[in-house]
Amino acid sequence: MPAFSTDTILDLIVRHPIVPVFYHADAEQAQAIVQACYDGGLRVFEFTNRGAQALPVFTQLVGYVRQNCPDMAIGIGTILTPDDAEKFLDAGADFVVQPITTPAVGDVCKKRGIAWMPAGTTLNEIYQATLLGADLVKVFPGNVVGPDFIKAIKGPIPSLKLMVTGGVEPTIDSLSSWFRAGVTAVGIGSQLFSGQSANATVLRDRVASLVQIVAPFIKE
Repeated sequence: MPAFSTDTILDLIVRHPIVPVFYHADAEQAQAIVQACYDGGLRVFEFTNRGAQALPVFTQLVGYVRQNCPDMAIGIGTILTPDDAEKFLDAGADFVVQPITTPAVGDVCKKRGIAWMPAGTTLNEIYQATLLGADLVKVFPGNVVGPDFIKAIKGPIPSLKLMVTGGVEPTIDSLSSWFRAGVTAVGIGSQLFSGQSANATVLRDRVASLVQIVAPFIKE
């Protein structure tokens, strides 16, 4: 039984539309980063499957989140195969994010009642993902398509729920341009954690300032 229903995950993303995208091979460092994001006001976190230690670190991270960040959904990203999806769902992932669209991964998520967020870069790819049952579609890489692309495709299909990742900067100009274009959420990776933001206190304060930037765009 998942900790969060699919509807609850989507509601969390709508109300807390900044999603950190992060990987670290050290569990304690990952926990400190998640805690800083939680204390700064974020409630959805994507840990990525990008290293040999991803599964054991994620498993520890899920336990930490359940105890210390009870209102946070912790999901797994960079999932390519249904076998990997199964492993991380067994470890407690609340949602699955892909850099591509693999129908078999979607089938695993639907069977287990888990939110599935595959990716697309063209309108056809994005629409096909929704037909396959995507709860939200990741637009990746965002820096290739730009905010004008989002605005254009939302014209004929305004119901699309999109999370753009790649090229999103933690600045008022970047965030405002994406949300004005019509994205549901943004995923921010290395740029969120660069420089002094590796320090938990600095990251917490940086996250809190970003939460204030996107607040006017949140649809209750």
